[in-house]
Parts: sequence; structure tokens; C-alpha cells
Amino acid sequence: MQMNYEIKGNREVVKIAKYQEFFWENPHVKAGPWENVVDIDEAEARLLRFAPFIEKMFPEVKDGIIESELREIPNMKEVLGNVKGRLFLKADSHLPISGSIKARGGIYEVLKLAERIAIDRGILIEEDDYSKLADEEYRKLFSQYKVAVGSTGNLGLSIGIISAAIGFQVTVHMSADARQWKKDLLRSKGAKVVEYLEDYEAAVAKGRAEAAMDPQCHFVDDENSLDLFAGYSVAGKRLKKQLDDEGIVIDDKHKLYVYLPCGVGGAPGGVTYGIKECFGNNAYCYFAEPTHAPCMTLGLVTGLHNKISVGDIGIDGKTEADGLAVGRPSGLVSKVMEEMLSGCFTVDDARLYPYLTRLKDEEGIFIEPSACAAFEGLKYVCWKTKLPKICGTTGIGHVGGFDAPDRNSIHILWATGGSMVPDEEKKVYYERGL
Repeated sequence: MQMNYEIKGNREVVKIAKYQEFFWENPHVKAGPWENVVDIDEAEARLLRFAPFIEKMFPEVKDGIIESELREIPNMKEVLGNVKGRLFLKADSHLPISGSIKARGGIYEVLKLAERIAIDRGILIEEDDYSKLADEEYRKLFSQYKVAVGSTGNLGLSIGIISAAIGFQVTVHMSADARQWKKDLLRSKGAKVVEYLEDYEAAVAKGRAEAAMDPQCHFVDDENSLDLFAGYSVAGKRLKKQLDDEGIVIDDKHKLYVYLPCGVGGAPGGVTYGIKECFGNNAYCYFAEPTHAPCMTLGLVTGLHNKISVGDIGIDGKTEADGLAVGRPSGLVSKVMEEMLSGCFTVDDARLYPYLTRLKDEEGIFIEPSACAAFEGLKYVCWKTKLPKICGTTGIGHVGGFDAPDRNSIHILWATGGSMVPDEEKKVYYERGL
């Protein structure tokens, strides 16, 4: 695109273009209520209807509810130092079925598709026991339909695994950034994998174009899907229940700070939407992105949303955080987040692995490199003094006009993936962090 003077001269864009780590406090965030984008209650009800089916197809999923642990990590808090309040990890890295946050939105959209087909055929009503959808007659019906998706990896895994389990013919268009083990796993589950030498944006565009030519094919559009967004948004209500069970109250005197790794934006955007709907102005959400692929940060800073990509300002889009290797943000999500999101920050790849290693050592939890981007948010929001050696930097001043955390605050690092990483790769990641 032709860059105008205002963008070229924008100090924030200059920093982003130089791959500098960067914190941006959103000046456009406003108090609720916000625009009603999706019906969270409807999405939650649909997931509950499918619980018997999920439990039958995936016995490891307790009660058929795809949810992750909220775990306090006091040892890691001590290592990090100067974290004001309690520190938790939301372990979407260990969600059942596909082992990442994408198990929320991705599985939800495919389940909704299966429900619509069965209801349209007159063989299912909402009052039925949905476990019957696992029977061979339904699988035979679903095998007449196709599902396709473009992905850097984790969304492809969730779509591929659940689609194949239901009986759909499924094709996953994978960008050059995708890990080989994810491609291999998908093929082992019965999915067709189409590989590209190009980036995420190209894989999505080609997958979308191919699906458009087949009336029997449903394309899961990571950039524009409200169904994905709705599935992710249910996380807000689930999180509230977990906090309630822990006796943790979020109110004017007990603020909630949530740090979410961000790629195209659908998953963290949907989760943020759900959190803000539940906790309102007492919740502050921040997106974490690699310095080499800060698409959402760039879109929000410039106000251009999906009308600008990182390539437009000379950024290469190559990052170790493969799940975040996206050059252009979702326009849908970026525009919703403009009035909800408290801020964004970018992270150099070199910082990811030390966090990965220390989390494994201190808490016995393994997460993949891209999930570790969330940790850097603490230094911008909490740490006013010299940073611990784990971060390998000299320090940063406290930023911004938001409510500074105090000892009553709750901080949640949203771990987006990692449990399905093969053991040999886990070892490589861990040793790199040393």
C-alpha cells in the first residue's frame, strides 16, 4: 500500500517498524456497555447440548465440557518479582481434544455446522440427546460435506480433529510457518493437509477461494467468523465460575488483568469480549505479539485495522511464535477491540524460551513458545523497577493512565497452547531456554 505521511511520521509505527519491543496503551478504550457482537448465552447452551456427544467421542473430556484449569503459579510469581497481587495461569495449553485455545472457537464452529445440517435434514431437534450424532448413520450423512480452514497450526488442529471425528471431509491449508508435527498429526487423524511456501494470509486466501467453488464445503474463516468469536467468548463465563469457586471477587477494589497472546486476533478477541461482558470495567485485557508479526498492534495504533499489514512497513513476519505469525489482523476483531482492549505489547522472540524453561522448572507446566509471550505484559503493567535477570533487560518505567495494580489485583497469563507438542520438540524448546 502507499503509506501516507501521518503513518510514516507516527512515532509508534517507527518503533514497530524497527522491531523494537513496544507497549501501547489504548487511548480509545471506553467504559461499557459495548456493542453486542455475539450471544454468549446461546453459544454456551449449544456447547452444553453437544456435551454428551463430546463425552462419547472423546471419553477423556470430563462431562463433555471442553475447559481448562485456572492454576495459581506462586513459584513463578516469586521468580518474576514485583507482581502486585496474585498470579494465575489459564491453561488453555492443556485443553482437551486439540491442546490449545483454538479448541474453544474452532470446535464450536464445527459443532454448530453439524447441528445446522442435522436440523435442516429433520433428523435432530435441540431437545435430543446429541450423543446420537456419533452413530454411523449420522457420520454417513456428514461425510457428504466438507470443511476447510487456513491456519498456522493450532486452529488447523482443532478444526481437523473435530471435523474428522464427526465425519466431515476436512482440508487444512497450512502456511509456511506451521510446525511439521502439526501437519503430521492432522494427517494421522484423517485430515487432508495442503502446504504453502507462503504466509498465513496467503494460506487463508487460497483456502477460502477453493472452498467458495464447492457448495458442499464450509470454510472456517479465521479472519471474519462470528461463530469462532462466539465460541471463544464463552471463556469469560467459564472464567467467572472458576474465580467464584476460588472465592475470588472482581470489583472496584479487586481488579482483573489478563494477558493474551495474539495472532490474527479471533481467539484473544473473543476471550476479551467474554471477559469484559462478565467483569466490565474492572477487567483490563492486553494482547501480546511478536516484534516480527505485530499485526493487531499495528492495526490499532494506526486505526487502519485490517487495511494495513506488517509487510506494508517492511516487517518480515517471521517469528519463532508460529501461532502468532500473522501479518494482517482480523478487521472484525480489531474494530471490536478498539473500544474494549486496554493495550498491546510486542515481544522479541529471544524472550520466549527463558519463560518456557522457568515455568517448567518452577511449576511443572510446559507451554509452547508463542504462549510465553503473555509473560512480558507483567513488566509493563506491574514492574516499575529493575527487571529480573530472566528477562535479560535493564528496566522500564511504569506506563499509562490505567489503574495500577495493587496487592488485591488478580493477574492471569493466558497459556494458548503446548500440551500436544511432541516430547522431542519439548526438549529442544526447554534446552534453548536454558
